[in-house]
Amino acid sequence: MAASKPVEAAVVAAAAPSSGSGVGGGGATAGPGTGGLPRWQLALAVGAPLLLGAGAMYLWSRQRRRREAGGRGDAGGLKRNSERKTPEGRASPAPGSGHPEGPGAHLEMNSLDRAQAAKNKGNKYFKAGKYEQAIQCYTEAISLCPIEKNADLSTFYQNRAAAFEQLQKWKEVAQDCTKAVELNPKYVKALFRRAKAHEKLDNKKECLEDVTAVCILEGFQNQQSMLLADKVLKLLGKEKAKEKYKNREPLMPSPQFIKSYFSSFTDDIISQPMLKGEKSDEDKDKEGEASEVKENSGYLRAKQYMEEENYDKIISECSKEIDAQGKYMAEALLLRATFYLLIGNANAAKPDLDKVISLKEANVKLRANALIKRGSMHMQQQQPLLSTQDFNMAADIDPQNADVYHHRGQLKILLDQVEEAVADFDECIRLRPESALAQAQKCFALYRQAYTGNNSSQIQAAMKGFEEVIKKFPRCAEGYALYAQALTDQQQFGKADDMYDKCIDLEPDNATTYVHKGLLQLQWKQDLDRGLELISKAIEIDNKCDFAYETMGTIEVQRGNMEKAIDMFNKAINLAKSEMEMAHLYSLCDAAHAQTEVAKKYGLKPPTL
Repeated sequence: MAASKPVEAAVVAAAAPSSGSGVGGGGATAGPGTGGLPRWQLALAVGAPLLLGAGAMYLWSRQRRRREAGGRGDAGGLKRNSERKTPEGRASPAPGSGHPEGPGAHLEMNSLDRAQAAKNKGNKYFKAGKYEQAIQCYTEAISLCPIEKNADLSTFYQNRAAAFEQLQKWKEVAQDCTKAVELNPKYVKALFRRAKAHEKLDNKKECLEDVTAVCILEGFQNQQSMLLADKVLKLLGKEKAKEKYKNREPLMPSPQFIKSYFSSFTDDIISQPMLKGEKSDEDKDKEGEASEVKENSGYLRAKQYMEEENYDKIISECSKEIDAQGKYMAEALLLRATFYLLIGNANAAKPDLDKVISLKEANVKLRANALIKRGSMHMQQQQPLLSTQDFNMAADIDPQNADVYHHRGQLKILLDQVEEAVADFDECIRLRPESALAQAQKCFALYRQAYTGNNSSQIQAAMKGFEEVIKKFPRCAEGYALYAQALTDQQQFGKADDMYDKCIDLEPDNATTYVHKGLLQLQWKQDLDRGLELISKAIEIDNKCDFAYETMGTIEVQRGNMEKAIDMFNKAINLAKSEMEMAHLYSLCDAAHAQTEVAKKYGLKPPTL
């Protein structure tokens, strides 16, 4: 199964929430237009329904169900609370707020009554927009209030913080909210107001901890707090990923990933087997070393290493060909650029791709392939216009190249341009009728279009299309995988499980399939042990499968095992193939860290599995 196409391997990580969000061509399952809950909520909102497909299908399905429930236009289907700006009479219930009894009760009541009167006067000033006068009144209320009246005092501090907020005195807002929270640790208004102040003060970690506590206290049902959490997690993730990614050691993906990547091309010269005349028939002298080629060519030696899956030597051999300006310089540039992309070094890949594209005398298929890969790289970097330009240029210079339409179809899916995607898949199929991959992905595009449009007859037609594809191409694991995703979405869990089994029979070394099958066990049978067993099997098969580590981390968060979750997320971070993917993983990791801190400070924990 071609689990990692150029758009799948290099773009889904950027445009979709997770690099493993699709099985094989399941990269067509997500994109900028899909909307839905942010992925960090899978790590944060553990009270939500359990991992309904933990990737893009989960997000897309949730989005549609929210629309059906009348949540259209309400981000995340969450309640719209009004801005927490107005002052209030009393805090959330807290111990020690009742009236006293005993000898000093009358005097104490007088003090409290005077404090309440000062607060009420402050509220009037606040509503009139006279915030300095309101602050003076709230200060008076604080000074008059008996110290044991925790709930009242916390209200006065919170109200004064609200007035400071209107004057944009963020340090004072944070200080007063801290006083309020010390007096009433579960005071949602104070926690949220302090979170916003920390955001203004650029205290991202503190902001995240406060808004995490708010989300838990509100049961993840308030739009404002959810959006702030999403915002700060993304900012933290980007900051950390930017620093980490520029200093990361390049990491070669697993052989299965590399083979899947190249198997998605049919018109790619550099991925074709070597011709008989290009290498000798001598046996290898040493295990892991290439046979001697008839020409003194670094490129041909690199091709020999490719056939032997000795991928670590390919970039250096291509460099020798390029430095010598050899016969195969254009091919060497493209092959070197491809492996730079595979190890996540886009900065090194781009000059090589640019040069191939500009070589007018080069084989047109080399130039078209370079444009496909540069277009995928641009999409990864969130430059969809440049990406589209590259794919269109590839179609112009090599209109009979099926790869162009296949991969542009995947790009269109990511851009939520389903009709155009279907047209591209049709053209790919016209040029190569035997392309099972394009036919399976066309079926999924049609299914997604029907599902999004809530058209039951078209959904049934798409499901029938899947049946025809797997009947016509029984050896195409991709067809079974995409059909399994659609079946899961239709809650036909038993049949989906059978489809994943067929994938595994065809490609027993495809780790991603085991992850999706494991997630299915969680959704279908709530069988946590079996789900974790399958995901652990994925890691055993491919210890570089970042999707498996990410999924395992998400589940461990839901189980309340934060330390193990953070370890899993960190392993995924070290395997990230792009800066954007790394940023997403840091967001998940930071969400888990925040939950740990909130549990320590306030004893707040969401429900666990």
